[in-house]
Amino acid sequence: MLVVETISKVRRAHLVQGKPIKAISRELKLSRKVIRKILRSGATSFEYERRVQPLPKIGAVKDALDGLLAENEARPSRERLTLMRIFEALRGQGYAGGYDAVRRYARSWRAARSTSVAAAYVPLSFAPGEAYQFDWSHEVVVLGGTTVKVKVAHVRLCHSRMPFVRAYPRESQEMVFDAHDRAFAFFKGTCTRGIYDNMKTAVETVFVGKERAYNRRFLQMCGHYLVEPVACTPAAGWEKGQVENQVGVVRERFFAPRVRAGSYDELNAWLLDQCIAHAKAHRHPEFRDRTVWESFEAERPSLVPYAGRFDGFHAVPASVSKTCLVRFDNNKYSVAAGAVGRPVEVRAYAERIELRQDGRVVGAHRRSFGRDQTVYDPWHYVPVLARKPGALRNGAPFKDWVLPASLERVRRKLAGSNDGDRQMVGILVAVLGDGLAAVEAACAEALGEGVHSADVIVNILARRREPARAVTVMTPQALRLTLAPAADCARYDSLRSAG
Repeated sequence: MLVVETISKVRRAHLVQGKPIKAISRELKLSRKVIRKILRSGATSFEYERRVQPLPKIGAVKDALDGLLAENEARPSRERLTLMRIFEALRGQGYAGGYDAVRRYARSWRAARSTSVAAAYVPLSFAPGEAYQFDWSHEVVVLGGTTVKVKVAHVRLCHSRMPFVRAYPRESQEMVFDAHDRAFAFFKGTCTRGIYDNMKTAVETVFVGKERAYNRRFLQMCGHYLVEPVACTPAAGWEKGQVENQVGVVRERFFAPRVRAGSYDELNAWLLDQCIAHAKAHRHPEFRDRTVWESFEAERPSLVPYAGRFDGFHAVPASVSKTCLVRFDNNKYSVAAGAVGRPVEVRAYAERIELRQDGRVVGAHRRSFGRDQTVYDPWHYVPVLARKPGALRNGAPFKDWVLPASLERVRRKLAGSNDGDRQMVGILVAVLGDGLAAVEAACAEALGEGVHSADVIVNILARRREPARAVTVMTPQALRLTLAPAADCARYDSLRSAG
């Protein structure tokens, strides 16, 4: 192949110095045919391109290799095989060549199928308060000394580029509701449109085009905040490119190196501070004269006013066991003893569990995200203790039960009595009718008098329930008589005679 320097020497020698072709041939040791080709073509470089590739080894399995490459290309990105795996499969079909030949062929195969060198997109522009974008990402952090993978909700205002980020242990619907509420409360408003991918917590069915069948509870949330949901085309992440870009920025700037926190509350407070600091430190990509935070402050008046917290729960029915327990999300939660025997509705919130039966709350707990854990409320089992007082000593719900100070002192004093458990159960049962504050005050009064018997405490409660004596009403001075009436019955006789 002729190098560029040789071509330049030939052209200068003939066109500038006027040397004949024969002299140039002797000087540069080139054939006169090659020199004439250089001068007649006027080109400054020559490149050899092979018109036909012989493929001595791949030729016999070319159709099989094309099929493997096409099948692999049709798979989802996470399930695609590497070229080494394809090479191994090809060898099983009788291929005797090397890996490099397969790699070169695959590269040319992809180039032939490619319709363009790079994908092209249309830049988007949004008016203030017009739209926000929502997405999830998975990040690795250290919580309480344990390495865990958290689900991070991302909300981004399309006009000002203001980000909001919050971490959760799940990617479920109640977490979606909580993330929206906290984001809108932080923004002090929301936009008229929300742009989403086709996540199952929002979209139940994808139809042709932009038509979607949205989840009923998700539509309730959108109706509460006055948001019109818009779902992207499947596998078209560029339709919500701002939040996709935010995922990469947050991962690079917030979660690298690996974040350490004691709890989700601590982690989320830190993430919110990072969002504000990032917005104040970086310029808006379009309005270069102001920061993202300044653009956000300017956009706030255009937002739809914050409508208050949406009751964002995910409801499922559940049965109650004879031990007053309801199973949900691989954990068990206690309910009031009166709820045994009938189904309940479990309302799962982002941070708590609420159990309802016939419209009334029969249990409420802080949500647990572990596995095979049991969360008790000992007061749910007090009615059962009235029939089985012996369960107080070894009952699982009553282990490490923290009672108010006076009740705990009475419990310790009764522990040495033969019927201490029975007396303590009598005091606890009184809480159901008189309330914890009243029983606590009665225990304090009894202890002040040097006694701790259940009968005394119940008697104090009974006395406090008795109606108070009527208060004597003082007669005002203006209503008092100045002359005392005379006791003279003869006046009645005069009235009879006058009749």
